[in-house]
Amino acid sequence: GAGGPSELNTIGSDVQDGFVPHYDCSCFEWCPRCSVEFDLEVNYNSNNPNAIAQQADEENVLAPWTVTSKDLISRNNSTTSGDHIVQPAHFLSVDEEQEAQDEGIAIVKLGPGQKLKLRAIARMGISKEHSKWCPVAVATYRLWPDIQINHEQMSSLLTMEQKQTLVDACPDRILELDEVTGHVQPVDNAWDIATYTEDLHYAQLALKKRPEDPDFVRIVPRQDRFVFTVESSGAMDAHDIVLSALKVLKKRLTDLAVELDNLKGS
Repeated sequence: GAGGPSELNTIGSDVQDGFVPHYDCSCFEWCPRCSVEFDLEVNYNSNNPNAIAQQADEENVLAPWTVTSKDLISRNNSTTSGDHIVQPAHFLSVDEEQEAQDEGIAIVKLGPGQKLKLRAIARMGISKEHSKWCPVAVATYRLWPDIQINHEQMSSLLTMEQKQTLVDACPDRILELDEVTGHVQPVDNAWDIATYTEDLHYAQLALKKRPEDPDFVRIVPRQDRFVFTVESSGAMDAHDIVLSALKVLKKRLTDLAVELDNLKGS
């Protein structure tokens, strides 16, 4: 993500490839390679589109005017990724834009006679430098549950009532009973909802003739597949966050491979 003096404003992820993070840049504070410069100069009386109408309406003459990210003017006419003006990301999605009451991200409210002039620098950075550059609210992962059902053992030892008892024992409801075939099978989204299966384990022990008998249902965490969950803070789309993270990881692995080759050569 990109952050600057105003933490409300971010630059869209579609231009991130045109900039380098500040810690990788050769400049001291900022430069066009790692930063975008914006100007903001607004006057309530001259820039407010509703000022004339408000002056005619004595009741609303003191109504505040909201200055938004739409009022920021980019001083960067191009980036290293192509000739285009970089603008703030006013909204994360079309739905958010349609539901918003303002034209962009609100920065400040001005009253009659007030004006504001500033220059803002949005700099490319990462959360290791400062949390303002972190686009992630929550990131978690868990192992993919491999649900294995012993149909032969279940068909030969359990009645329909016992099978239903086994299905009902799991609080996550990851199993279902086909009343036509009599088979117990995982539900379609079992991989997503399977989190607590200890009750299922104890229910199986109660239905077994001997504790050492094979389980009717085994849930084995796979070591080569994961359920990865990313929740965005709103600065970037979750899909873009994952892709950007994979790009960074790939680059670091490539750099590591190059350094290893250099060590071998020396």
